[in-house]
Amino acid sequence: MSEPTPASANHAAEATSAARTLMCVLCGFVYDESEGLPDEGIAPGTRWEDVPEDWACPECGAGKADFEMIEI
Repeated sequence: MSEPTPASANHAAEATSAARTLMCVLCGFVYDESEGLPDEGIAPGTRWEDVPEDWACPECGAGKADFEMIEI
């Protein structure tokens, strides 16, 4: 059995880390990775990195750059 490459090892660690919560700094909308946004085509468990770059906040239209990770 071969040893994992650094990239696959990082991906494995990412996959097992806890879901994060991010908040739009403009309107306060919260994105929870564990819940996703099924109504917008983003499945539960979708990591923030995997949300499309052109996605916009459903409340105010802000882009991904206007979100920050928060701990709740």
